[in-house]
Amino acid sequence: MLFNLLLFVAFFAFSSSFATPTTSFARGGALNAGRERTYIMIKPDGVQRGLVGSIIERFESKGLHLSGLKMKQASKELLETHYSDLVSKPFFPKLRDYMLSGPVCCMVWEGTNAVKTGRNMLGATNPVESAPGTIRGDFCLEVGRNICHGSDSVENAEKEIGLWFEDGEVMEWESHSDDWIYE
Repeated sequence: MLFNLLLFVAFFAFSSSFATPTTSFARGGALNAGRERTYIMIKPDGVQRGLVGSIIERFESKGLHLSGLKMKQASKELLETHYSDLVSKPFFPKLRDYMLSGPVCCMVWEGTNAVKTGRNMLGATNPVESAPGTIRGDFCLEVGRNICHGSDSVENAEKEIGLWFEDGEVMEWESHSDDWIYE
């Protein structure tokens, strides 16, 4: 019993040195300059092929901060809102059916220039034009099965996050790895 108590005290004393955030980026609502959020969605083909873990690992290894994650079955209405700029295009019905074919993995990532970084990591929309080392360059062959969506601007990221996530589903938490990633 005494040994367990001593172990607890020693652990508490050791771990308390990590309790105070040491990063310069406090997650109290507003993001610091250069820090932004992006919306990344793994489409049904990426989910069905078991690529969710590999894709998440790439974003974490890059140094982005995961603040929202969920699986969702999209509805026609949600897809028509998300792809409102494409609804009138002749290929939209095929895109909609593809996106309805299975669940998607919705993610919110934060970090310096998160939108541009996310888009660069995904690669070109057409996988044939994507460089090796990008997600689409490594995992895709056809534009109609390009496994991921990434926001193309900070404004669209916030709109898409609000569309795919309910209030309270995106977390604000302090990453203690920030000091090892950012200057």
